[in-house]
Amino acid sequence: MTDDITRTTHADELAAALLKMGALTPDWLPAYHAVPRHRFVPDVIWPGHADENRQDDRVIRSDDPELWWRAVHSDVPITTQWDDGAYDGPGRGAIPSSSSSMPRMVFLMLAALEVEHGHRVLEIGTGTAWNAALLAHRVGPGNVVSVEVDASLAEEARRRLAGFGADPILVVGDGSLGYPELAPYHRVIATCSIGRIPPAWIAQTRPGGVIVAPWGPTYGGEGIVRLTVADDGTASGRFIGSSAFMRLRQQRVERPPFRAYLSEPWPADGTRSSTTLSPDEVGEWIDMFAIGVQVPRMFCRVERYDDGSYTLWLYDTDVTSWATADYEPDAVEYGVRQAGPRRLWDELESAWRWWDNQDRPDFDRFGLTVGPAGNERVWLDRPDNLVPKSVPTT
Repeated sequence: MTDDITRTTHADELAAALLKMGALTPDWLPAYHAVPRHRFVPDVIWPGHADENRQDDRVIRSDDPELWWRAVHSDVPITTQWDDGAYDGPGRGAIPSSSSSMPRMVFLMLAALEVEHGHRVLEIGTGTAWNAALLAHRVGPGNVVSVEVDASLAEEARRRLAGFGADPILVVGDGSLGYPELAPYHRVIATCSIGRIPPAWIAQTRPGGVIVAPWGPTYGGEGIVRLTVADDGTASGRFIGSSAFMRLRQQRVERPPFRAYLSEPWPADGTRSSTTLSPDEVGEWIDMFAIGVQVPRMFCRVERYDDGSYTLWLYDTDVTSWATADYEPDAVEYGVRQAGPRRLWDELESAWRWWDNQDRPDFDRFGLTVGPAGNERVWLDRPDNLVPKSVPTT
């Protein structure tokens, strides 16, 4: 009995916190209680941290039940799979590949979806099935289609859903293709991030319908975008806040290894220059988003040193160019090296200074429009005010 009271207390405390911050709205409270998160979390987990992209070591429910319960009823993301299931040992794997999302984010996205009873909803990324079960409780039996690429995860999801009276239709397949057999949908929601809106999602959404998805450029930074589909097959809408989801498997970006760029030791053939823009000024999530939506086909890595200094490495995905910017505490000028046909640091600095000149807009001032041919443009404040695209420097 004591354990049951403790568990209920944890769940109630989380609900109160989510209600206070406005993430969980009163109309979603019945679903929260009817579909408890702990019924959809496996016995082996890697708890995360709110607003941080890192995980703790493995927690096994039978070994430390109190820690497991406390993690499940905390507002943190929980990694449930590493390396597409290839790693399940102690510690952590290389790349997290499935999770139970942070409850705050779950309910913020569900609120943005604005679903009503009787709506037909397409969900991309079943995962643990908690989100699918919450939706099914809200919209009614048979109205939720959830697509999961991983057959083993889908099977576990079916097992967890048994006995809840909520019966989402679970499909094993490529989420980027949607599920045309039961289209059109009133709503589409993705629980994985994307770098471009799959055309199938728009095509399978009714005019006036809504798509809610985490969207982010190659460079980094990511936000939740809420799109409304028009009669002509276009979709447009604003970002509603930041996010950090695992990428849709079909859209994972291949990042070539360091050795692919340097045929001889650094600084190799890099041209030397300097900048007054600190690498520390360009590393926040919104900075990376603002840079990424302007600068195509670029990604970064950071090489840290014991004295608190570090090198920011920039690469293009075409494996033609690289750049470095050296950060040192208390410095006012920073060394830069650039090589290849593109001057990647110059492109980054130009993009950052544009964002700075716009009064450093947050995610909610940005929007996205997807054209009839699938072409995407990010805008600021209004759809006709397009964010500039950098022209690769040479």
